[in-house]
Parts: sequence; C-alpha cells; structure tokens
Amino acid sequence: MKGLSINLATVRQQWGLREAVEACAKHGITAVAPWRDQVAKQGLSESARIIKDNGMQVTGLCRGGMFPAATREGLQAAIDDNLRAIDEAVTLGADCLVLVVGGLPGSSKDITEARGMVADGIAAILPHARANNMPLAIEPLHPMYAADRACVNTLGQALDICEGLGEGVGVAIDVYHVWWDPELFKQIERAGKLGRILAHHICDWLVPTRDLLLDRGMMGDGVIDLKPIRAAIEAAGFNGPQEVEIFSAENWWKKDGNEVLTTCIERFRTVC
Repeated sequence: MKGLSINLATVRQQWGLREAVEACAKHGITAVAPWRDQVAKQGLSESARIIKDNGMQVTGLCRGGMFPAATREGLQAAIDDNLRAIDEAVTLGADCLVLVVGGLPGSSKDITEARGMVADGIAAILPHARANNMPLAIEPLHPMYAADRACVNTLGQALDICEGLGEGVGVAIDVYHVWWDPELFKQIERAGKLGRILAHHICDWLVPTRDLLLDRGMMGDGVIDLKPIRAAIEAAGFNGPQEVEIFSAENWWKKDGNEVLTTCIERFRTVC
C-alpha cells in the first residue's frame, strides 16, 4: 500500500513490535513508525532486524523531546535521553526522530521560558543529529497540551525554531494538532519553501471527543478535511507516506488488529 504508513501506537494494544510489523507486511503496508518503548521491549537490534527483514520504511521514531526542566540536571537528563534517541533512530533507519518538545517545567507559568528551553535543548542535540544524518522533526501539538506535553503549538512556532537553528531540523505535521489553525495553509507553504516538512500524520477529530489524549478518530469519522491538507503538503514538496497515528482506548484499541489495518487502508483510499 504505497503512500501509507502505520504509526505502531495505532495497534499498540493488539500487538508488540514484531507482530505489528509482520501484520502490516501481510496487508501490503510497507512503512511503519514505532515508539521507543515498543522498540525497547523488543530490543533495539532485534527491532531493526525485524523491520529490515519485512522491507519496511521507518517514517519516524517516536519520540524525543520533553526538554523543559526545573533544574539544570533535569535539562541535561533530557538532552542525554535525546542523544540516545538519535542513536536508536539511526539504528532503525528512521526518516526522522519526532520531537514532542515538552510543556511547562515544575510549577512554572512562563511558557516563553519553556519555549526557550526547547530551542536550547534541540540546539544541544543538533550536532549529534547532523553528524549522524538524522533529521529532527518538531511536532507542534494542539494548545490543549501546552502545559504538560508541548509548549510549541502551531506550525508557525515550530518553523520559527527551525529557522533559528538551521539545517537538520524540520516539522512533523499531525492533522490532529494543527487542523484548526487559521494560518495552517500559509505555514505549510512556508514549510515547503524552507524544505522543512519531514512527516505527515493523519487521523481525525471526533465530535464529541471523550478523552483529549486517547479518543482520536479514524480518518473519515470526524471533522478534519483531510484532502486539502494533504494536497497542500504535497504541493509544498513532501510526498512521503501519510502516517496513521490513532490513540483510541475505547474504540480502535479494542478491535482486532487486522480489522484496524484493513480500515486504515480503506479510509486512506477513500477519504485521505
């Protein structure tokens, strides 16, 4: 299934890494994006072997980031973890390391300071990423996550950081997080001109949403107009796979994994 990638969070409750990759291969899906905990459970070397043996493109490794910290020691620990994440992404042959940058540290209310810590943290790991040819993909998250998961909340903010840091840093555009942004298409065009689009994640926004983290929708079940976003991203020069990333504790995580993959393929063909 050319053009489709499965973020393995989508089937994390059904399968481990090996089973998920093998199931994707059986369905004709040739790209995946694992999470670091899945890789750790399987073992890094074994995960790389499984991915290679099944002919999979790795559209991204999830995730690095989480830079803001209340202490210097905390920030250094985050930097050290991200250096390890870069090495893991290299071993897996990933197209990029996705960065969920982190929110407000400790009891802080200073989001501007937190964003500065993000830029400083990425700057600290960037030489290692460049030396290993591993692009870093900042993923802006919906503002509802600004305090605890990501203080970078718009594509424009992410691109500002990219421009400040230079080569080797780009963006992962996840429709769940950016579909609402009135500047989305302008910023996609900007990202294309800068050559910064590294990944394109898809799912849908349900109405109502029962859980802001664990109730993402399957494409076509919600309100996101996916095709114009895809068209804009492709017009901006990114033609890599669209990566399905669905966290769904009360729906898709409870279904048979093969049914989930079959539905992903059908929706990719019809609504994306």
